[in-house]
Amino acid sequence: MAAIPPVCDFGWQAVDAVLPGVDGKSHSIFGQAGPNGLVVAFICNHCPYVKAVISRIVRDADDLKAEGIGFVAINSNDADAYPDDSFDAMKLFARAHAFTFPYLHDESQAAARAYGAVCTPDFFGLNSELTLQYRGRLDASRRDAGPPGLRRDLFEAMKQVARTGDGPLDQIASIGCSIKWKDAA
Repeated sequence: MAAIPPVCDFGWQAVDAVLPGVDGKSHSIFGQAGPNGLVVAFICNHCPYVKAVISRIVRDADDLKAEGIGFVAINSNDADAYPDDSFDAMKLFARAHAFTFPYLHDESQAAARAYGAVCTPDFFGLNSELTLQYRGRLDASRRDAGPPGLRRDLFEAMKQVARTGDGPLDQIASIGCSIKWKDAA
């Protein structure tokens, strides 16, 4: 079932965490920031919404480097219930899609809870002060990739953040599979 995150809470102060990466090292979320900001993307391996746009996510992460924007991806799904989202599967997914950014495992789900992540993909665009300026979609793709030439919503918003420190007032929420939370029991 599709989930839609809330609108951007402009100025929300992001939270740091140190999480294991698929490269065998631990990474600080904030340590991935560029001089002009950071995108924190909650993704997973099995979600059709992520699979539809993963090549565009990698493209935009690479293109944002030139704008001084860093990028980090986090998988918070319950891997016991969803084995396709296991840490070993994350390594294969990152390699298959030539990730050029850290892909981190949030096994405790504390990072997802701290951010209020709702779905995969869920993008948090932060400025150089690491305050939230964008909480929207990558582009108009859904369960299938849209046609080439779609407006690059995340990329354009983060270019604006890089230049002004502020995100666009008009943002369209992302949509995706709900985060697969562990049972509270």
